[in-house]
Amino acid sequence: MRTLLLALVLCLPLSAAVTTHPTSYADGDTALAGTLYLPEPKPASLAGVLVVPEWWGCNDYAKRRAAELAEQGYAALACDMYGAGKVTEDPAQAGEWAKPFRSDRALVVRRAGAGLAQFALVPGVDTTRLAVVGFCFGGTVGLELARAGTDLRGVVSFHGQLKTAAPATVDVLKARLLVLHGGADPMVPPADVAAFSSEMLAAKADWRMEIYGTALHAFSNPKARELHATIPAVDYHPDAERRSIAAMNDFLAGVLAP
Repeated sequence: MRTLLLALVLCLPLSAAVTTHPTSYADGDTALAGTLYLPEPKPASLAGVLVVPEWWGCNDYAKRRAAELAEQGYAALACDMYGAGKVTEDPAQAGEWAKPFRSDRALVVRRAGAGLAQFALVPGVDTTRLAVVGFCFGGTVGLELARAGTDLRGVVSFHGQLKTAAPATVDVLKARLLVLHGGADPMVPPADVAAFSSEMLAAKADWRMEIYGTALHAFSNPKARELHATIPAVDYHPDAERRSIAAMNDFLAGVLAP
């Protein structure tokens, strides 16, 4: 039995402008643990932004980004893709947890969709104004939600994979897309970028891509190199982080306007 419980009992002040609400919900028999951030004082009507983490799970980085979005005036939920709020800093473990999602888009859509469904339980959230922001693994999740025709105003993918087994098609993809990509990222080579561009053009999508010339994979995360010490394709890029966050904020302000 699906359990959708919004845990608003614990309402802890994050700052003068944001409150944080641990959120328990479920995808079928999988118990999930996310964190909802709300601006304070809360406006009468809020847009909702689902923040999908990197493959590490719903860690402090994902929560920080969700809190920043709440500071911008959104209801932002840092969602749990793995269950029980599992988090790791071990790449091997993260790869194991992420593996089932690579070959099962139905799982991707259902699991992230469980997070999106929580916005209907938050007083004041306008569920016609929802967006997804994802990082690495989460960016890929966001793009797959869009390709599946999920009813979203927009999707922002930070250094996500662009390949897919189920390309977008005309009249299915509803969301506007912003793809933020490291130009020197060998994990998403130019061939993938070109194929994505062709896919979006064929689907007549409303999309935009920003490429940060010397940025590598995971460029927005200050801990990127620490977490991937043995992988030279990964590194933090402060300028790309600054510019990509600004691009995201501008994009969301447009697509989530009442």
